[in-house]
Amino acid sequence: MRFFSNVIWVPVCWLAVLLAGCANQPHAPGAPGNRNDVVTESDESDQRRRARLRLELATGYFEQGQTNVALDEIKQSLVTDPNFGEAYNLRGLVYMRMNDMPMAEDSFRRALALNPRDADAAHNYGWLMCQQGRYNDSTRLFSQAVANPAYGGTAKTLMTQGVCQVRAGQRAEAEQSLMHSYELDAGNPVTGYNLANLLYERGDFTRAQFYIRRLNNSDLANAETLWLGIRIERKLNNRDAVLQLGEQLKKRFAQSREAAAYEKGAFNE
Repeated sequence: MRFFSNVIWVPVCWLAVLLAGCANQPHAPGAPGNRNDVVTESDESDQRRRARLRLELATGYFEQGQTNVALDEIKQSLVTDPNFGEAYNLRGLVYMRMNDMPMAEDSFRRALALNPRDADAAHNYGWLMCQQGRYNDSTRLFSQAVANPAYGGTAKTLMTQGVCQVRAGQRAEAEQSLMHSYELDAGNPVTGYNLANLLYERGDFTRAQFYIRRLNNSDLANAETLWLGIRIERKLNNRDAVLQLGEQLKKRFAQSREAAAYEKGAFNE
């Protein structure tokens, strides 16, 4: 599996991306962020409970790539409870995967109308806006997501925002977002790769080396990370490191385009 493409890799759950955010994972009863007290099972109506069970099934099908079945379960969930914002959020991700962007946007808008504090929906909507080149809207939505103190995906959203800012040509802002994301989650290979690539492209080779070496020394190294490492080490005149990484690239990913480029000496491609 290729981890990175066109500057970013995102797991299926983040719906690439690149990166779209994860679906709200069905959790304990009650809607997130709507109450100050502790939510218990008795707070959730039977209607919402039945809708949530459908959503749990839909989430499983979605993660298995069965989008049509997932969409059908989401429809059943919304028939049971038309005001279930989490179902609209997952519906948005399904339609994004189906490349139906108007329906995806409608879904995320409905999710946020029902629960403006749904940070996952704000993240997903922000990525959709980025894909469409609506960068001001994407920035607003990413900011809305990270403003929620209960949100556990801040690092993910900052990473996505950084990638979006690169697309928008806002490289200084992108570096700031990626650095903040890295501070929160230094083990995320997507952040590490994109940060190293950004620094490499602006000629900050020593800093780029730090981030790509950490990634290439982990189990998450792949053809693209090794190739970036080779080009960075070459810029720093580290011949031994170039040869070492090149051997890894040829041995582990012999059929990759990066290995072919290395053999040809096409370091600027």
